[in-house]
Amino acid sequence: MRHTSPILALASCLLLVAPPMYPRAAQGKDYLSAVEADKIRDAETSNERIKLFLDFAEDRLKKFQYEIEHPSSNKHAEMLNALLNAYIGCVDDAADVMQLGIEKQENVRKGIDLMASRTKDFLPILQKYSANGPELEIYKDNLDDAIEGTQDAMNDAEKAKKKVAPSPIRRKH
Repeated sequence: MRHTSPILALASCLLLVAPPMYPRAAQGKDYLSAVEADKIRDAETSNERIKLFLDFAEDRLKKFQYEIEHPSSNKHAEMLNALLNAYIGCVDDAADVMQLGIEKQENVRKGIDLMASRTKDFLPILQKYSANGPELEIYKDNLDDAIEGTQDAMNDAEKAKKKVAPSPIRRKH
């Protein structure tokens, strides 16, 4: 028994000294560029962060559309799937920021309205490719996830519109 105690102490010390193993996502969002991540970090309000995430989502969606129309010769399938994953990551993050803003009782009315309108714009584009997109089999699963995530974000925004009181109307005397 006396020999196990130093072994346990040594093992405990090694665990304390060893660097923690975190998943890659904890180090940063791998679908955002360094510049985009800085913009998100520097945004002062939740409304600004929601807008940025939705702008980045729109950018990924436009790149996806371009890649479908002008396929590259190499890694085409990987590119399409990566763009869809990045798109849904941005939409999910915008929805998370919106929910957090509501929980913190921030004025996120602009962000909620923006989420509702932009996701309504994104959804028909995604659905068009789901109905008759070229090479659908190589990105169908991620496209289905993107449609579902967009619908969820749109529904969350519509529910949030009802939950969050409208901004006060200032009357002139």
